[in-house]
Order: sequence, then structure tokens, then C-alpha cells
Amino acid sequence: MQQPETLERPVTRSLTERAPHPLAPPSRAHPGAVLAGIYVGAAMVLSLWWANADTQSTLGDWLTEVGRITGLLAGYAVVVLLALMARVPALERGIGSDRLARWHGLGGRYTVTLIVAHGLFITWGYAVTSQTGVVEQGKTLVLTYPNVMMATVAGALFVMIGAVSARAARRRMRYETWHFLHFYTYLAIALAFSHQFSTGKEFVDNPTARIAWSAMYVVVAILLIWFRFLMPIRMAFRHQLRVTDVCRESDDIVSVYMTGVALNRLYAEPGQFFRWRLMSKGLWYSANPYSLSAPIHPDLIRITVRLSGDHSRALAAVKPGTWVFPEGPYGAFTSGRQTQRKVLLLGGGVGVTPLRTLFETLPVGPGDLTMVYRASREADIIFRDEFEVLAAQSGHHVHFLIGTRDELGSDPLSAPSLRKLVPDLAAHDVYVCGPDGMVAAALSALREAGVPERRIHLESFAF
Repeated sequence: MQQPETLERPVTRSLTERAPHPLAPPSRAHPGAVLAGIYVGAAMVLSLWWANADTQSTLGDWLTEVGRITGLLAGYAVVVLLALMARVPALERGIGSDRLARWHGLGGRYTVTLIVAHGLFITWGYAVTSQTGVVEQGKTLVLTYPNVMMATVAGALFVMIGAVSARAARRRMRYETWHFLHFYTYLAIALAFSHQFSTGKEFVDNPTARIAWSAMYVVVAILLIWFRFLMPIRMAFRHQLRVTDVCRESDDIVSVYMTGVALNRLYAEPGQFFRWRLMSKGLWYSANPYSLSAPIHPDLIRITVRLSGDHSRALAAVKPGTWVFPEGPYGAFTSGRQTQRKVLLLGGGVGVTPLRTLFETLPVGPGDLTMVYRASREADIIFRDEFEVLAAQSGHHVHFLIGTRDELGSDPLSAPSLRKLVPDLAAHDVYVCGPDGMVAAALSALREAGVPERRIHLESFAF
């Protein structure tokens, strides 16, 4: 693949003039309030089941009721899963993409379990009641009950999606493949929806329940269509974003500069990221996440990318003038998490890109912000000149920890080493971003140094 020419990196405008203050962003959802809403919804589902529960005490009745309640909860859970991943700005800013992804992953495992349990208990309960075998009863349900065949296919799709989402499977799979397979979730939900109304005792003779249940699905569908599909198209035409330069920062890292119209109206906060869809060969069909590596100006955006996969390598060869569809902004790795007067930014590799924007923009006094940049080689350092200029302008501190452990004589990210650099470390908020190994070591050292968990902030793009 053709590599980009080594261009002289444009001096970021923010080094000589402050980026304009972003316009007021959308509201932030509180994680506790969102969880409380999910639990209240689950309680309402349970009350719907209880109002129609069969109180007879035969084994078949009990098994069937377990099947009914697991089916109802599964139907509710898939709506919650879609809402979490609808990329609603209030959720993204208040909770963060990585936490939403963890909730989605955990909820997905519960959902698949509920779906499997629903099928097994309903079949078992009907088999006990009719005094037939489970296999024979299963065939009867699939072949003679309305929409059960479609629901069975939907259940199989959910199990398949759950299997490819397991960590061991994800590690062997390209992001684009995993992302494409997840689109089968929409097909599975569509296949299962009518089954709920045709055979669910809670809905057959209860029009109010059918209307409320349908409204829940419709609202989430509207959120998905708007924020994941229509909004990126609207943003592309509104901001007319195009690539201007692709510049090499190191052997395997490039910066992509883009220009457009009224970019401050993207409402992007320093520390956030976008999903970028570039209308170029090998890139148009996928929107991948990359952080802003400088505060946004009304007509200038910069992202910085490590050349580690098919998408990023193709991105490095993109031509100036290429049209860009941005999706976002996303993430809660922002000043909104700051609770203390003093802040430590700790990063390495391409993970320093969101820290670079925070180093310029965090609302702290002179000397209250420290940047610790870990790298094995001098050649791996990016934005050194920018960090040094910003430190000189603001009175903040920047430390470059360069070399292997053997060369440095100790672990530069150990608790004693960090306390030596930042004596009152436990009184700081700490933002961490970098390679997985570095982040794990840093988290362990920060906890050992007495930094409370609530003051350690990190965000990951891992799928």
C-alpha cells in the first residue's frame, strides 16, 4: 500500500492562539439515573407478568410461567441494549462510550441467557402439561404456533451474535467483520417482535400493553435511525468536512488534518472522539473511532492515528480533498470528570492524543497540571514541541519518561516513581490513556499510591 509522503507538520493554530470556547454542549445523563431508569423499566415488566400470571401450582404451570417471565425480560432487555448503543449524546457525554459498551456487553450476556431460558422453559412446561417429550413438544411449537418459527430463527441469531462477541472470538476477528455481524441484531429483533404479541398472554387481550410495548420499540428505533444513520449525513452536508493534509508524526503514526464549516458547532469537547467515515476506497464502508489530537477551531480539525490495521493504513494514504462523514462526538473523557484542583495526565503511544487536547484546555491554575509521557524510544514521542510550548505558556509541567526499564534502572510508572514526579499524587485527578499494558501498570501504581478509584479516569475504544 502506498505510504503518504513525509510532510512538514503544520503548526497547530492552537499553539499561537486559543481555540474558541465550544458552544454549550447537550446535556449529560447521570449514570445512576440511567441505571435507575433501567431497573424501574424491569420492575414494570415484572408487574405486567404478575398481573397475568397463572397461580396454579402444577409443575407444568410453574415451568411455563418461568418461560413467560424470561421471555418478557428478554424482550425488554434487547430494547435497553439498543438504547445504550444508539449513540445518544446525553448518554455518550454523561456515561462514556467505554462504560456504555461494558453495560451493553454485560446486558448482552444476560439477554442471550434469558432468550435461551425462555425457549427451554416454555417447551418444557408445555411438554409436562401435555405429557409429551420435550423434543416432540418443541417441534409442535415451531411448526404449529404462530410466528414461533421466526422467533426460533431470531433466538439462533442472538446466540450467534453472543458467541462472536465473546472476548476470545473478538480477538480473532477484524473490527469490521464483528461490526457487520452485529447488524443481524436488528433482523433478530424484527423476527421476534410479532411472536410476542401473537403468543404472549400479557398482550393477546390487553391493547394497552401492546401499545405501550410497541411505543417502547418505536422510540428506540427512532433514536437509532436518527443518531446512527441520519445525523452523520446531516453533519456531513452541514460542515462540509474534507481532508487537507496527512502528515507523519513517527514511523507508525500519522496526523490527518481536516477543514470544514462552523466546526465548533460539532459541540466537541477536548478528550472526545468521533467515528470517521472517509469517502475513499477501503474506508467508506466503515466508521472507526479516533480521538481529536487538538482542540477544534471553527475551520480546523486534527486526528492522530497509529497505523495498526487495514483501516488505519488506508487512512494514511487518503488524498487531500476526500469528503469526511463524522459521527459524534462521543466519550466522557473530558473536563466533566474533573473533581480536584490538580490533575495528572498519564499517557503513552497514540493514547496521548486526547491528553494533548486536555493539556491545553483543562480549567486549572498555573502549575496545577502535570503531563507524564511514557515511551520506549525518543522516536516514539509525538507532539513534543506542542507539549513544551504549551507548558511554557501555562506554567504546567511535562515529563518525558523515555527508555526501557533496564535503561532507566527502574519502572518509571511504579508508585514510588510517580510520587517522586508528583509528590501530592493522591490529591490529583488522573487521566490515563495508552497501550493496554501501560494502562494496567499505571492503574496498579496509582492505586498503590493512594489515588481513589473515583479520581482515576480512562476510556477505551476496544470493541
